[in-house]
Amino acid sequence: MFDWVGSAWNSLPEPLRDPVALAIPAFVALLAIEWFAAAKLEEGERGSYKGADARASVGMGLVSIATTTAWKTLALVGYSALYAYVAPWHLPADAWYTWVILIVGVDVLFYTYHRIAHRTRIIWATHQAHHSSEYFNFSTALRQKWNNSGEIVMWLPLPLIGIPPWMVFVGFSINLVYQFWVHTERIDKLPRAFEFVFNTPSHHRVHHGRDPQYLDKNYAGIFIVWDRMFGTYADEIERPHYGLTKPVDTYNIWTLQTHEYRSIARDVAASRSWRERLGFVLGPPGWTPSRPRRTETSSSSS
Repeated sequence: MFDWVGSAWNSLPEPLRDPVALAIPAFVALLAIEWFAAAKLEEGERGSYKGADARASVGMGLVSIATTTAWKTLALVGYSALYAYVAPWHLPADAWYTWVILIVGVDVLFYTYHRIAHRTRIIWATHQAHHSSEYFNFSTALRQKWNNSGEIVMWLPLPLIGIPPWMVFVGFSINLVYQFWVHTERIDKLPRAFEFVFNTPSHHRVHHGRDPQYLDKNYAGIFIVWDRMFGTYADEIERPHYGLTKPVDTYNIWTLQTHEYRSIARDVAASRSWRERLGFVLGPPGWTPSRPRRTETSSSSS
């Protein structure tokens, strides 16, 4: 079976070997269906669209295709070197257990990276654009970052344990394709057993919420069990309010992608010490230094 799959895979044109490319027709169809279903809703109602917001999301997604290709090309060189010269063994691509290790490994590394991205400001600067929409629908799933350098570094353990580099990219693409369908308000909670194991629209609505009880929760890609295991799980109790805690109020995709970098630069420039500079770069979003208050002293003469 695996020989046949490998042969069929190799016979595909190169652009079609990426599961994301294969899924694009489905993305477009689901976007159209959801948009049609939301046509009668008022802006701001659950499951609604706003044209300018959706266009910004699609625009960021189109640019991310090019930037991701560039990052993957760079990563392929490094992964191939690690796989060929450093990995102590090479896992067979036609073995079922290699694919299990790949899917689980990609997902736990995605959880780890995603959690770091929300708690380290310089990495949050690359990720925050995905959270900038105040709507939650399939177009939001396309609102992707343009700087994939953090993820490229996070995948390094996979070629090091002997997973072929091409499989690393396929595994992450499968993970990304799965996450598309969880960006919707049109699907309510699913059966309890499924909700317990897998990431779902209900879980991911929580992740995109800016309400205090939902912040920094549900980082899962495919399996929500990581959040349950590591204390970052929250159930959807009421409809979240979406977007950043400090809205950017623009649909300019360049501004949406870069405004946090500029904010970091301003904070670093205004810092009084290296501790403050490091805090503004490596601390969590919203970090501020604790500075002693100035007190006025009065003197009296006799």
